[in-house]
Amino acid sequence: MDSDFRRAYLLHRRPYSDSQVLLDVLVEGVGQLKMLARVKGKQSLKHNAQLRPFSLLLLQYAGRYDFKYVNRFEPTDNQVQLVGRQLYCGLYLNELTQRVVPTNEPLEQIFALYQLHLMRLAQDEDVEPILRSFELQLLGELGFGVELEFDAEGNPVKPKTAYKYISEYGFIAVGREPDTIPGSMLLAIANQDFQDLAVRRAAKQLTRRLMAPLVGKQGLKSRELFISKK
Repeated sequence: MDSDFRRAYLLHRRPYSDSQVLLDVLVEGVGQLKMLARVKGKQSLKHNAQLRPFSLLLLQYAGRYDFKYVNRFEPTDNQVQLVGRQLYCGLYLNELTQRVVPTNEPLEQIFALYQLHLMRLAQDEDVEPILRSFELQLLGELGFGVELEFDAEGNPVKPKTAYKYISEYGFIAVGREPDTIPGSMLLAIANQDFQDLAVRRAAKQLTRRLMAPLVGKQGLKSRELFISKK
């Protein structure tokens, strides 16, 4: 691989003009970038039909401002095949990453995090633990993670104590109140132990709440699509 090529994954592609497409790309060692690629005309990219999601790409690009320009790209043999439920989850991974990861920010670890969980989706039909793991770690990388093993006052979480989440503060120990979660579940989520269905539900509710300010009111189309296909 030439030194000016970088490994990347395409998250989203949409028309920009008659001859160009706008790409949201996750680049290794860089983060998320927006790029313009010419797909028609004399100067169009070779292999542009292979410019698609879930395939590891080698990209050469240039540009100092918000939009970069793809000069060349090479497809690789490293393509993840997703079908059925795993495909919908892959689309969710892409849309969530594209939506919540800021562009042109030096978030170098996101690429490896995304790649790991994309590979896991292709290998395991039990997708929920994979999604929860990705969401929790992504929140942490973005600075929006939440402490699960200690409460907001720094005390260790106790399995038999009920806790309530306070936005931008953390979990506090409470008595019998609605909207609480047992400490045992918090510890299970922290250890990514999702064998219990109740823990899975609690983890899903928690990550959705934490992601909501980042996702925005528009919601995620991939989530709606997944629900409609159940």
